[in-house]
Amino acid sequence: MSTTVLLIVLLAALLHALWNALVKTSADRAITLGLVAAGHCLPALALMPFVPMPAIEAFPYIMASTVIHWAYYYFLNVSYRFGDLSLIYPIARGTAPVMVALGAMVWADEALSLWAWIGILTVSAGIMVLAAIRHADKRGIGAALATSAIIAAYSVVDGIGIRVSGTPIGYVVWLFAAEICVAVFVIASRFDRARNISQRALFLGLSGGVISGLAYGLALFAKTLAPIGIVSAVRETSVIFAALIGVYWLGEGPAKRRLVAASIVAIGVIILALS
Repeated sequence: MSTTVLLIVLLAALLHALWNALVKTSADRAITLGLVAAGHCLPALALMPFVPMPAIEAFPYIMASTVIHWAYYYFLNVSYRFGDLSLIYPIARGTAPVMVALGAMVWADEALSLWAWIGILTVSAGIMVLAAIRHADKRGIGAALATSAIIAAYSVVDGIGIRVSGTPIGYVVWLFAAEICVAVFVIASRFDRARNISQRALFLGLSGGVISGLAYGLALFAKTLAPIGIVSAVRETSVIFAALIGVYWLGEGPAKRRLVAASIVAIGVIILALS
């Protein structure tokens, strides 16, 4: 991996952690997540005339992924209601690859290598350290684990959908455009609260969506320039970025245990990705 590609992937990881921090610190997380979905779909709608249309076989996956993303936003909101960024993010992001790997073993009859098992056990150890933090709300941990299961679900759905689409960029653009359904539902169902949102909150929510989309796009672009496994592994440094933001920007603690645990989770996911 060249230095340029490495910097692109690290930037994608930082941006992903950053938009989660914007959600965590927002006054109304539900509305903010609706705006994040809007921040995804508005640029996508503008790009739709200029990208190839996905094959018709991809549209069931786009629809399924849109529904799954609605559940993702719901459980992410619940997670951050009861837990800190440096607690929730490593659990949600770190556990998802483990679930995908174990699911492939059970449902696709894939054999896991020794290094894959080492990665799974390392992630589990890091999550156990996080879960053992004093005063950690078990509701937040449970919601984070549910979020990770949903991340695993849309990862599998999008992985299949993007393959049958015939155009990865077209699939991503149409997928993001479909999130207008999520944005409209979230905002319309909370219209009184959305109507009174400040301009600053509106800007931050939409910016979070643009940042999230940019992070995904950068990671996807990097996978065209370097081996997918290596890009995926480096991308998981977002777990460490989130812990650093939570500890040093949001003042979450105990700092040392959270940083160590997040690092253990990141190392485990990197091992799993490279295996």
